[in-house]
Amino acid sequence: MIHDSKERYGSISKWLHWLMGGLILWQFLKFFDRINDGEHWIGQTLVPWHISIGALLLVLVAVRIFWALGQLKQRPRHDPATAFMVKAGHLALYLGMALLPITGILTMIGNGYGLKVFGVQLVAKGPEIAWAASLGGLHSPLAWITLLLVIGHVGMALLHHFVKRDDVLRRML
Repeated sequence: MIHDSKERYGSISKWLHWLMGGLILWQFLKFFDRINDGEHWIGQTLVPWHISIGALLLVLVAVRIFWALGQLKQRPRHDPATAFMVKAGHLALYLGMALLPITGILTMIGNGYGLKVFGVQLVAKGPEIAWAASLGGLHSPLAWITLLLVIGHVGMALLHHFVKRDDVLRRML
């Protein structure tokens, strides 16, 4: 089943969810740069892909939003008692997923580093742009907030599965 239904999410929604979840976890490995100045396996092997993976996530966020909007009428419904909180939590996650790569790009361009994605120079190195660097300064605080949102998201999924014993998690598996 490619499309979503009232009972469960379709294969495209699931694929986007789990692919992005894995890539976001990879992005969170950047926090290990704060340990020993990144002089370890994670810092030297996985973290160098941070900018490219961030750019890919920005594209996937756009794809996922358009896909979700197209599936809106047939998507599984939330418990009316908690629907507002569920929607607010997901909106916060989507904002984090969109704003993190945008502020990352602003950091790179604003500090004059240019933007290289998967080996392709998209924006050449140039002069510093104060307003872009300033907005890019929100990248790190947004990363911490998004990390907390992801932990909450996973925690709620596990709560639904193991405590409430409903089908909320199964709809995305």
